Amino acid sequence: MFKHILIPTDGSPVADKAVKAGLELAKALGAKVTGFYAIEAIQPQVYGEGYMIDQGLVKEFERSAREAGEKHMAAIARTAAVAGVEFSSLVLKAETPYEGIIDAAKKRKCDAIFMASHGRRGLASLIMGSVTHKVLTHSKLPVLVYR
Repeated sequence: MFKHILIPTDGSPVADKAVKAGLELAKALGAKVTGFYAIEAIQPQVYGEGYMIDQGLVKEFERSAREAGEKHMAAIARTAAVAGVEFSSLVLKAETPYEGIIDAAKKRKCDAIFMASHGRRGLASLIMGSVTHKVLTHSKLPVLVYR
C-alpha cells in the first residue's frame, strides 16, 4: 500500500498523538516516514508611519522556530527508532504551512500524508483556518487525517 509517509507536526499535543499513530501505521505497512515541520515565513509588514518589522527580530523568530522544529524532529526520530521505522526529517521555511507540507511530500517523493486535525469548528475554524483542510483540498496525494 503506502511505502513512504509524510507526517507533519506543529508540536501540539494533538499532532503528537497523530505522529504516534502515523508511526504505528508505517510500522504495520513496512513504510518509511519523513517528519516535517514548517517554519512559516514572516511577511514584512509596514506599520503606522512607515515602520517595518526589524529584520533582526525576523531572523530571531526564524532561528527559534527552526530550533523548535529540530527538537520535534529529534523526538520523532527517537520514537521511530524504538518502533523500528526508517525515519528522516525535514524542517523548512514555507510561505504557509499547508504549502510547505505539500511541497515536502513532493520533494521527498512520499505517497501519502498522515496528519492531525485539531477539530476546530465554527468561529475558531473561520478565524484560525485549517491547515488540514487546505492540505486535503490542494494535495494530489492521499491524506489520512487522525482525530
